[in-house]
Amino acid sequence: MNSQFKKGIIEMCVISVIHDKDMYGFEVIDTLSKEMDVNENTIYPILRRLTEQKYFETYTESTSLGAPRKYYTITPLGKKRLHEYQSEWNKFLKGVLIILGGETHEDYVP
Repeated sequence: MNSQFKKGIIEMCVISVIHDKDMYGFEVIDTLSKEMDVNENTIYPILRRLTEQKYFETYTESTSLGAPRKYYTITPLGKKRLHEYQSEWNKFLKGVLIILGGETHEDYVP
């Protein structure tokens, strides 16, 4: 799979899981790695970039086990971007299913 394409999909997944609940970096990695092959070298740069682009804000919380954790929370701009990603993804997936699966436009239900 093209690395740029995969990066875009992973970025969409990162925004989606943080939309569902605030998370710290390792928690994002742990959540995504249950379904796909990701690691910290992939996720942390995405988290930094999305924060710089104002899709996330961060805050820290103390833990009883060492250093405070940096949590990521989605911003209104991040919610808008997630909606755009979902719309683009559904349109793309519809086209792929039609081409590869023989489905028609009428058969597809996202």
